This record gives sequence, C-alpha cells and structure tokens, in this order.
Amino acid sequence: MIALKLAYKNLLGAGLRTWLNVTILSFAFVLIIFYNGLLDGWNRQGKRDTINWQTGQGQLWHSEYDPFDPYTIADSHAPLSDIVLKEIHAGNLSPILITQATAYPNGRVQNALLKGIDPNQKILQLPSADLNNVQEKYSAFIGSRMAEAAKLNVGDWVLVRWRDKNGTFDAREIQIAAIFKCDVPAADNGQIYISLSVLQEMMGLENEASILVSNENFSQKNIDQWVFKDLDFLLEDFEKLIASKKGGSMIMQGLLLILALLAIFDTQVLSIFRRQKEIGTYIALGLTRWQVVGIFTVEGGAHSILAALLGAVYGIPLFIWLGKVGISFGTPDMGITIAETIYPYYSVRLVIISLLIVVFAATVVSFLPARKIAKMKPTDALKGKLQ
Repeated sequence: MIALKLAYKNLLGAGLRTWLNVTILSFAFVLIIFYNGLLDGWNRQGKRDTINWQTGQGQLWHSEYDPFDPYTIADSHAPLSDIVLKEIHAGNLSPILITQATAYPNGRVQNALLKGIDPNQKILQLPSADLNNVQEKYSAFIGSRMAEAAKLNVGDWVLVRWRDKNGTFDAREIQIAAIFKCDVPAADNGQIYISLSVLQEMMGLENEASILVSNENFSQKNIDQWVFKDLDFLLEDFEKLIASKKGGSMIMQGLLLILALLAIFDTQVLSIFRRQKEIGTYIALGLTRWQVVGIFTVEGGAHSILAALLGAVYGIPLFIWLGKVGISFGTPDMGITIAETIYPYYSVRLVIISLLIVVFAATVVSFLPARKIAKMKPTDALKGKLQ
C-alpha cells in the first residue's frame, strides 16, 4: 500500500509531465482499439455479405468442381436425386448450374460465367425473383460491376455464346432484366444469371446442377456425388486476408506504443536521476531497495491506468458515434469483399486485451530503469552521487 500511496503523490507532484505522458499513451491506446475494431467490423460485414450473396450457410459441390480450374466446369454437373430434390422443395437447398460463356456486348468480347439459378430461391439475396417479372424467356440479371464493364443497362440485349453438353457451340441474345448491387465481387464480376430451367434446356442438361447452396436448416453432409463445403472452407481466403491485415497493423500499433512508452522511459530515467536523495531517504527509513524499485515501477505503470481512463473519456463517445455512422470508403472496387461503409465492432475482449498490453508494456518499461535503484548505496544516494 505504501508504494501505491507514494506513487500517487509523486504522479500528482510531477504535474504537467505526468499528463503529457498520459495523453500520449492514451492516444496510442485509443488508436490501437480503433484500428482493431475497424478490422473486426470489416470481418463481420464481409462474412455476412459473402454468406448472403454467394456461399449461403454452406455448399454442396459436384465432386469434380473446382472454381479455380476452368477446365473442370464443363464436366462438373450431375442429376438431382430424389434426396436432393426433397431438400430443394423444403427450401433447404438451391441448385445452380454453371457453364463458361462468352458475351459480346456492343461488339466487344468478354468472358463470363453463365449461371442458372432458381427464380424462386430464398437462400441468397440475389434478385432472382426479377426473372419472374419479365415475359422474355431468355432474360438475365447481372451485377453493377459486370454492367459497368460491359456497358449494359436494364432492357439491353447482349449476345451470349456457350457450349452444350456435347461440346457444340450455341449462341443466343439475352435481355438484361435487372442489375443488382452488392459488396461481394465474386458474385458480380463476370457473372450472368439466368433461370435454371432455361440454362438446363440451353445446355441439354435437364434436372442437373453444378453446386447446391444450403441454408442453416440443412443438416446433411455429402450426398451421392455432392461434396459438402462448410463456411470454414468457403470463407478461408477472406479469413486469411483479414489475418494478413491484422499482422500488418501490428507494425503500426507497435510503433505507436513504442513512441508512447519511450516518453515514459525517459521520464523514469530523469526521475531517478533527479530523485537520488529521495531514494536514499526511503532506504534510510527502512524500505528495502526492491520496495523502492516497486514505487517507481508503480509510478510508471500508473501512467497506463490514467491513460486508459483519459482514453475512455473521449474514446467511448467516439467509438459509439463511429458504430452508428460508420466509416465511408466511397465506392471501393479492389476485388475483395468490402462495403462502402464499414461499421467498426468493439468487443469487450478487444478492449481488455488492448488494456492489458498497454499496462504490461508500461510497467515493464518503468521497471527497466528502476532496476538501477537496487544497486545504489544509501550513503551515495543521500549525497546525490551517480553509480
């Protein structure tokens, strides 16, 4: 207790020097929480958008299907068995048939994936129901990125060429029925969506699909030729992206913390230099050398507690406001899942871990120069002699 009381009095006695250190450390503390909260918010939004627009709660892939190997797409389809059809009718699965195609918008050439999707599906947020609102049989909907790249608008016609199940080229003009906007480039770039039954007819693949998208009620795993891919697998690339961003952010956070701790270190070194007679007096009054070390260590560590309290004064209102209005990035198109506005997420775990890191680092930095006290002789300290 005596160390705490003495440390408290010495901190107040230091005046402006104490509050300068506390202010600098509080900025580092708030910025660390802010940046990690921003990444956590991006992570939550990105996962939610990817699930809603692309992956569902999981997918069943044809055993030969590989989205990164275009040579497998032509043969990656299979008939829908009675078990699969039962799940589809229950609304737990939504089949998608995929084939490679070439679009010719305004006389230009653009590679695309032609995807057949059930207009009545409810698992993904894709506006497939818009296909029911047009009379034209050969109609499609595309994303805003695809529309911008191909210079297409609602009502335009575009020539699309594909191969049927026998490898024969066929082509047809398709009308753009709707254009949607989402934050998942993989569900937008180079994608043309038409009715599943129409694409099955075009390819001669009646009652077949390439993948099956599931909702949270689907409980089975592998079925016949279909291999189940859970969210851990489907979101693996996005998880690695966030992990790499957090790894890079540690450098910036480390620099911020080092700058703040350097001020505390310099303050402690100067304090020990100027207060040698006080240190000798403590030892002469009966305090052990390590008790005196504890006083100076507690003084330095107390900077982090005060910094946390000061950071809470302006940090909490700032975080609450950012959580409501978000941080706008305009209209990013970086090929990754990122929303125009990201809402940071500040968890209790994030705040506690950040606080422990700052307190521990400040305490260690305060202890390092204070170790010198343990080697000082009381008589020399009372005379103000350096060791």
